[in-house]
Amino acid sequence: MEQTKSPSPPRQASGAQAIHRAIKVLRCIARSSNEGVGLSALTKQAGLIKSTTHRLTTALIAEGLVEQDNKTRRYYLGAGCHALGLIASARFGLHKVAAKHVSRLAQETGDTAFFSIRQDTNAVCVLREEGDYPLKSHALLAGDRHPLGVGAGSQAMLAALSDAEVDYCIQHNIEYIMATYPKFSRALMVRLVEEARAKGYAVNPGLILAGSLGIGVALRNGQGEVIGALSIATVEGRLGPDREAELYKLLRREADKLEQSLAVNR
Repeated sequence: MEQTKSPSPPRQASGAQAIHRAIKVLRCIARSSNEGVGLSALTKQAGLIKSTTHRLTTALIAEGLVEQDNKTRRYYLGAGCHALGLIASARFGLHKVAAKHVSRLAQETGDTAFFSIRQDTNAVCVLREEGDYPLKSHALLAGDRHPLGVGAGSQAMLAALSDAEVDYCIQHNIEYIMATYPKFSRALMVRLVEEARAKGYAVNPGLILAGSLGIGVALRNGQGEVIGALSIATVEGRLGPDREAELYKLLRREADKLEQSLAVNR
């Protein structure tokens, strides 16, 4: 008697893997912003082989999510991404409300200011604005995604969660964090949470990129949920105790104003 074949697990896993890889390619292209990115650089950033990267970008181009310049052959996000973003902005339009606060922080400090949002156990940078100080920090770019606890804004978000949520996030991400960020460990993450809670803000002492330091505060919505963070990144030598206190004061001021706006508009 002929048996009915069940769906093949390897094929299902392969399909999921292709989706994850395509999303990774999209994020890498997003990081390039208006400069675009070539195939070789994109392949390296995505951690794929060139043929796989080319196959994925071809599929994304066909769907309108990616565009390729005919002259430079560099890849850019396509009109399809813009359209999807406009649709999502009705629900996730926090960046519009946060823009003026990020801009004011960059102008007043001269350093680079950021607005990041929480996505489950991760933080995604959605706004980056550079100040006029000639030396820039390049540890975080718009579109970058880090596990909660990695980076000043991300650390601030993690520390603002309940103990149970902190434990869950660390447990969920720790294997990836230790493989991707060599300076991190479970014990260090717990210590950073304790320090951030004691201070009321988080400090990244150059753990992601040597010489790039940051300070961040968490943001809550009208229901008290942690939804994001404002942060400032600067170069080594510009974040002594006095300036740390000064930057926190500015961050707290803008965070309070932003939270008030969110409460009014909810």
